[in-house]
Amino acid sequence: MANATDTLTIRELEDARYDAVVGQDFDTFARLCHPDLAYSHSSGDTDTLATYLDKVRSGFYVYHKIEHPIDFVRIVGDVALVVGEMNAHITAGGRPKRLRNRCLAVWKYSGSGWKLLAYQPTPLRGSAADAEDLHTPDDPNTALPPSRRTRERR
Repeated sequence: MANATDTLTIRELEDARYDAVVGQDFDTFARLCHPDLAYSHSSGDTDTLATYLDKVRSGFYVYHKIEHPIDFVRIVGDVALVVGEMNAHITAGGRPKRLRNRCLAVWKYSGSGWKLLAYQPTPLRGSAADAEDLHTPDDPNTALPPSRRTRERR
């Protein structure tokens, strides 16, 4: 049965995983993940934990700034659903991108604690992520919407 402590723990884990990718601490990110992770992207591609780690470690994906407001956390048994947004400035395949996504993260509880099992973003209509002309991460004209949860590489 879910309680306030579980919900707070999940929120803290969400913060930790975003901190890890922005800070390029991929070992921490890996420790937060379930070995069967399915990590989908707004492009429609899906990675396993191994293929995602290969891409971030090689610099294919570089996260410059992420804001991730959480709408709610729902815990059902040993699964937690996190519904919110993931708004970011990234570089993907050498191209700067601005992402504005609704997202669902799925966490699974096991003997080793809560682990990220799946992630699915959905681009918001009319977002810059849909445009061919993507802006640079430092472009003030592409500021992310205000958020309580911002992760930025320093």
